[in-house]
Amino acid sequence: MPACAPAHPAPLPPDGWTPGHDAVSTAPRVSGILETSLYVEDLHRSRDFYQRLFGFEQYMCDARMCALGIPGEQVLLLFRHGMTDDPAPGPERNGFIPPHHGRGAVHLCFAIPYGELAAWEAHLTRSGIEIESRLHWPRGGTSLYFRDPDGHSLEVATPGLWPNR
Repeated sequence: MPACAPAHPAPLPPDGWTPGHDAVSTAPRVSGILETSLYVEDLHRSRDFYQRLFGFEQYMCDARMCALGIPGEQVLLLFRHGMTDDPAPGPERNGFIPPHHGRGAVHLCFAIPYGELAAWEAHLTRSGIEIESRLHWPRGGTSLYFRDPDGHSLEVATPGLWPNR
């Protein structure tokens, strides 16, 4: 089976579908990923790590979660393990946030400019963070991999990993 082949047959096309039109050309636009979540054991330890290492701005923090602003109009949500297993009330109780959770080490990659790679290497070293791996990609990008306090695999990467970046 080829990589990324569908595990199940594709659903029937919607009414009005014509050959030559696929979901990519007919789907409403998406402008980017707004939020990314990590699940952590110690919320304050993780918040302090991301603020100290990356300089992310704290938007809000309570016993359940912290929201940190990332350049590029994105938000990193840090959730304490077990605090998202039940629905959470929405603002002004006008709905709810569905339950979600995650376990184990996950991966995030933060984009950095070409000229910042050496500065990031020095910053990680000064911060006492071990660089687990350094990769050079066929498109010309370079990645540095390291871990956060919960064991999540973090990466900073210069342009040149993907066709769009």
